[in-house]
Amino acid sequence: MFNSKKNTGDADLSVLMEQVRSKPLPQHVAIIMDGNGRWATRRGLPRVAGHRQGVEALREVIRTSDELGIKYLTLYAFSTENWKRPAAEIDALMSLLVEYLRKEVRALHSNNVKISVLGEVNAFPPVAQKEIIKAVELTKDNTGLWVNIALNYGGRAEIIRAVKAIAKDVVDNKISIDDIDEQLFSNYLYTANIPDPDLLIRTSGEFRLSNFLLYQVAYTELVFTAPDVLWPDFDKKAYLEAIVEYQKRQRRYGGLNG
Repeated sequence: MFNSKKNTGDADLSVLMEQVRSKPLPQHVAIIMDGNGRWATRRGLPRVAGHRQGVEALREVIRTSDELGIKYLTLYAFSTENWKRPAAEIDALMSLLVEYLRKEVRALHSNNVKISVLGEVNAFPPVAQKEIIKAVELTKDNTGLWVNIALNYGGRAEIIRAVKAIAKDVVDNKISIDDIDEQLFSNYLYTANIPDPDLLIRTSGEFRLSNFLLYQVAYTELVFTAPDVLWPDFDKKAYLEAIVEYQKRQRRYGGLNG
């Protein structure tokens, strides 16, 4: 866990940015954007106000990832378990998703950002599905930062989906049981052709994966923020500090130090 210090000036941010750039960067960062509701509740605001403020943090993280040259950014936006929330909050989240895509996609496209989706968005309202499809189609050939948005996503459901698809291909004689290995299995996940995350960040001080990328994070470095750093509080400084924490780690993948 790391504690982000507040009130950092532009000069300090520049120093931190150079510090991050001076060491190997994660190629793929995944983020569990947690704490919007608590951020709003602490201020006596409706939960949707926290989700709206969280969009500002999202913009900052995308900008900073692009600025650093990070290749892949995967964001946990709506889980398969989030359907348990009150209907009014779900409706507000869907409206916010549509609003965000309508406002931001052109700018993201002009910055060469590619958008893709992990999850089963066919459960979403038609208007949300339409905006998602438009965003993915518009940006599909871009070669800059690749932003994966996990929507109606669950890690267990993703694994079951892959197992069913592999079983079908075995039955259809497209592959044999002997063909099944880790690489083939990965090709049946939503993240096929994307390297596993190097760094996973979770805000709000919770120490759980919450059904996010369960197969892909086997050797991912995990960074959890302090409890007072909720997702809307996760600014550029907090993001850079999380990367610094990652850069302190020794990644051994079960082996010995190099």
